[in-house]
Amino acid sequence: MTHTNISNFQKYLQEYLNQAVVHNDVIHINTEDGNAVVMNAEDYAGLVETLRLLSTEKTAKEILVSMKEPLQDGTVYRPDEEW
Repeated sequence: MTHTNISNFQKYLQEYLNQAVVHNDVIHINTEDGNAVVMNAEDYAGLVETLRLLSTEKTAKEILVSMKEPLQDGTVYRPDEEW
């Protein structure tokens, strides 16, 4: 994570955006009114999806249970299988 202030962010906007998009860096920007974060859209979408999945108690429990399941005991993905 890179930290900067609003003045530097404005001055080097293109460089900071490139850092976020190309190098998956998260840019933390300090301002007088508060702080902001800039990250690439793919990472943001993944974060939002994770929060959505974990926001439902049932889904969160299913994920926690499946994380404890050994890989060799898991089911094999079959594209033709009906869900």
